[in-house]
Amino acid sequence: MSFFEDIYDVIVVGGGHAGCEAAAAAANTGSKTLLVTMNLQTIAQMSCNPAMGGIAKGQIVREIDALGGYSGIVSDKTAIQFKMLNKSKGPAMWSPRVQSDRMRFAEEWRLMLENTPNLDFYQEMANGLLIEGDRVAGVRTSLGIEIKGKSVVLTNGTFLNGLIHIGEKQFGGGRAGERKATGITEQLVDLGFDSGRMKTGTPPRVDGRSLDFSKMIEQPGDDDPQKFSYSDVTKPLTKQRSCQMSYTSPEVHNLLREGFDRSPMFNGRIKSTGPRYCPSIEDKINRFADKDRHQLFVEPEGWNTIEYYVNGFSTSLPEEVQFKALRQVAGFENVKFFRPGYAIEYDYFPPTQLKHTLETKLVSGLYFAGQINGTTGYEEAASQGLVAGVNASLKVQEKDPFILKRDEAYIGVLVDDLITKGTKEPYRMFTSRAEYRTLLRQDNADARLTPRSFEVGLASEERMRALEKKEAQAVNLVEFFNTTSIQPEEANPVLAEKGTTPMKQSDKMVKIFSRPQIALDDMLSFKDVKEYVAEHDLDTEVLEQAEIRIKYSGYIEKEKANADKLQRLENIKIPDNFDYSKLKSLSYEAREKLSKIQPTTISQASRVSGVSPSDISVMLVYMGR
Repeated sequence: MSFFEDIYDVIVVGGGHAGCEAAAAAANTGSKTLLVTMNLQTIAQMSCNPAMGGIAKGQIVREIDALGGYSGIVSDKTAIQFKMLNKSKGPAMWSPRVQSDRMRFAEEWRLMLENTPNLDFYQEMANGLLIEGDRVAGVRTSLGIEIKGKSVVLTNGTFLNGLIHIGEKQFGGGRAGERKATGITEQLVDLGFDSGRMKTGTPPRVDGRSLDFSKMIEQPGDDDPQKFSYSDVTKPLTKQRSCQMSYTSPEVHNLLREGFDRSPMFNGRIKSTGPRYCPSIEDKINRFADKDRHQLFVEPEGWNTIEYYVNGFSTSLPEEVQFKALRQVAGFENVKFFRPGYAIEYDYFPPTQLKHTLETKLVSGLYFAGQINGTTGYEEAASQGLVAGVNASLKVQEKDPFILKRDEAYIGVLVDDLITKGTKEPYRMFTSRAEYRTLLRQDNADARLTPRSFEVGLASEERMRALEKKEAQAVNLVEFFNTTSIQPEEANPVLAEKGTTPMKQSDKMVKIFSRPQIALDDMLSFKDVKEYVAEHDLDTEVLEQAEIRIKYSGYIEKEKANADKLQRLENIKIPDNFDYSKLKSLSYEAREKLSKIQPTTISQASRVSGVSPSDISVMLVYMGR
């Protein structure tokens, strides 16, 4: 008799950020779920930097939270510092970020998963899939155990045939101190999947007791820290730890160059592509030879640990070169290493082989999420895990798929970019990738996504009720500003202080609030506003919502109108397995690309690389539009 269930609804392979969110999402939507991972002690390990969020990534974490995922809650509970980035720009660019306690982060994820109903765990390497016809039927482990499952989500991270490089040394591994995973790539290629190799890297970890912080520039958190999660199970930080900043120098660069002949980056040992927007230090000084210094952020790995992460010094140079060069950085003169930096190569599968649900086109019930799809970053991985986990669960339950569009979420942009355009280098999310970023702000992720998630049973009723209350309060506050007047004698002292034209007669508060020089804090100094806020017990999120809706209403309405226009193309469906060879007026490149991608709508077809506006016109004519 097997010690497993007769058959699981969803089996998730891998316990990184993607795997954890996939397992939670599947289990929370009612599917009997199994998480299989090589080491249950390293669930949700922060393999690289000890932080969550950042530019565009912070929006993704808030979206995961709004959908009912766990990343926001775990990040809040284990944060040691909070910063809202880009606050000097418009709200579409504001991005929350936390510095995390690495050990507590993994522990909190483990505890939350253990308290999730419908979720089982098993520690072993999954090195094969069970396939019946054209659909997946479970996984096979390295001990030869067959575990039956109606669907499987692969979230293998950097472990598939992982190869670690430090100078001229190389050895198999999924990350430092852990073995690589084998077997799955070879089987998938035999099944007809295309695979490739990618690279990422990580900096040295150092002993904080050996650093001289007096030679560095302190980087504190926000004076008024916020949080990621919309739920009330977490609270903003009341104390924070500072990071530090230092710089490389020409002396540092010269010492690093001495090791270039032994660098796997330059001597041909590494043949795969690394992340363009997070280059190694040797890549930076090679590509930007005119710059005589680069920033280094020195980040504590937790509340109490002495271990520090040297952000900006990712490298695969020989360990003695890393050490010698880093000792020339201000504050690092006596540095002691916990471990050197390294690069890692791993297998991935070009994501054009997937549907919007992240289910593979070749094998029914098989889903890919995370770095296996060519992405980089915890947040990108976690969001894919949630999408794959929900959809695997819904498919087993014979329910409609859960698909987010580009005007609904950064997650929708991420998935659509991957499956439509593919990626030849590790994909990272930026605000510039989203054409509707004024709509996709970090502050309104709950308004955008919680109702959608509630419909499929992932977001709780408690979250839905909280959103409805917040939305009503924001609408009423905007109405208050639209209908309440203010007298010149009360407003003019503030207007004079802010260098804007004084009022000559009584006017509605919204007119004052709409002025670019006037901020929320200025409005809160007025008696009627102060009393209204206190009487209705309004929190920061509601106040922020009202401010954005008033100050940016024109931009928001314009972007909504653009999204509505393009929705016409989104509604024109393309039949499954459409034969593009019939359309002789299409360019050769368009026929080739469209045949490979098999887009589901005209809108998606228009985003395929190599498809021109004239090609789209041909398709619209053919479909009688």
